[in-house]
Amino acid sequence: MKSGFVALVGRPNVGKSTLLNHLVGQKISITSRRPQTTRHRIHGIKTTEAGQAIFVDTPGIHASEKRAMNRYLNKAAGSALGDVDVVVWLIDRPAWLPEDELVLQRISTAGVPVILVINKIDRIEDKDELLPFLQAASENHDFAAMIPVSALRGSNLDVLDRTIMDLLPEGELIFPEDQITDRSMRFMAAEIIREKLIRSLGQEVPHALTVEIEEYKQEGELTRIRALILVERAGQKAIVIGKKGEVLKKIGERARHDLERMLEGKVFLQLWVKVKEGWSDDERALRSLGYAD
Repeated sequence: MKSGFVALVGRPNVGKSTLLNHLVGQKISITSRRPQTTRHRIHGIKTTEAGQAIFVDTPGIHASEKRAMNRYLNKAAGSALGDVDVVVWLIDRPAWLPEDELVLQRISTAGVPVILVINKIDRIEDKDELLPFLQAASENHDFAAMIPVSALRGSNLDVLDRTIMDLLPEGELIFPEDQITDRSMRFMAAEIIREKLIRSLGQEVPHALTVEIEEYKQEGELTRIRALILVERAGQKAIVIGKKGEVLKKIGERARHDLERMLEGKVFLQLWVKVKEGWSDDERALRSLGYAD
């Protein structure tokens, strides 16, 4: 029996959360095309006859640490490397950016096997450029394996799965075999609402908002959820609400649909929007909102 922790690391928006969801077989982490979608370390647990892999989805590692939120994201991603048995480093196609160099500096001191995963290979037009890139990458670090995949399409994930399990140490199950995440339903509800906000709004607003669950109550087959959406400026509040409340209404409908599917029951969802100036650059505010490792 094998068991252990596997960190999924990389710069922002390379597909770590999409990969986690496909490896576990269920939606654990929210996804979008926007950077900073993942803000917390989230464990996705996969148990098979061969053993148990606990995948740690981490925020993307940023070069800039000007704001408190960016410093928190980098700390959450970096601290995950100290507790794992295997590192899976994702890069976006055969492209090596300055932020990838920053990730390499972090994983070089981890002292555990590192698998280099080249994601989104379905978008590579000239496959001949892949081999030279892999050869060049092997000169930068002694990787345990280098595996091209498409997390979105599920391509080559079986190879990645087997490689991870081979590298994990022997040990008993860490979590019960039917558990798929360490996060509460309250946390998952906030994340689903935030996902719908990110996917529905423009470029600026998603970075300036967060979701806080004020009430989560089970009443028989009905789940009551009251959520507060925090933004930093009055103009952002107007964008989230939309003309005659249409934007907020659509976001609520989409979130409720996903929550009912996840909870397998009816959900009564109430959303409110409030301005809290500068919350994303205030370390005390971040801690009060659950941004603490």
